[in-house]
Amino acid sequence: MNILDKIIRDKHVEVGLKKSLIPVSQLENSVLFERQTMSLATALNKSKTGIIAEHKRRSPSKSVINQNTNIQDVAKGYETAGVCGMSVLTDGKYFGGSLDDLLITRASCHLPILRKEFIVDTYQIIEAKAYGADAILLIAAILSKDEIKQFSKLAKTLHLDVLLEVHNVAELHKSIMPSLDMLGVNNRNLKTFEVSLETSKTLSKLIPDEFVKVSESGISSIESIRELQSYGYKGFLIGENFMKTNNPGESAKEFIDNLEI
Repeated sequence: MNILDKIIRDKHVEVGLKKSLIPVSQLENSVLFERQTMSLATALNKSKTGIIAEHKRRSPSKSVINQNTNIQDVAKGYETAGVCGMSVLTDGKYFGGSLDDLLITRASCHLPILRKEFIVDTYQIIEAKAYGADAILLIAAILSKDEIKQFSKLAKTLHLDVLLEVHNVAELHKSIMPSLDMLGVNNRNLKTFEVSLETSKTLSKLIPDEFVKVSESGISSIESIRELQSYGYKGFLIGENFMKTNNPGESAKEFIDNLEI
């Protein structure tokens, strides 16, 4: 069993426990459930840099990345830096995140927020809305075509943007449908955790123009972004490159300032 299989196995158990404790009706009655969402896809389309900055404490491939930051400070720092949006990892067991991180981020900044999670159940989409997210991530590698359709359509009824993540041609072909806003290419192989920007380059020509193209993982240089922009990418998800520093917000600001030169 690879690491992705373990994460998904544990996620089904976790969601089952949550559903037994907090009913959907309680989520729908939350204060944030009726708030007007902000479109991450629109923000990316209008931006020259397209940086989606991530908050990530640890990962299965890197163990500890940064356990010392205050997510409130990180969110404010990212907003000051001029990022397009913020990605918040909410998986606890493998990435050290939580739904509280989502809440605190929502209260700390006015950026579109992506809930970065392994979504395997519609419950998590309703949960995302209740905790202040503006967009959700769907991972093609762990979902069937019918699940992608069901989950993305539900997200649209809740006014949440959908970023669909793929790793190869087969995943891309099963995933393209009108209920998506952004198509993300993850340069990291989720089974081996090896990274290659060639994945984004190869798949770029197969992604229809109506979707905002996002490149994810392994992006650490200005040169990489400029190269990927020439392949039609408008969004760039960067986490580790900022989070491994003592001040992620300042690191993001320096990166964006250099990108705009």
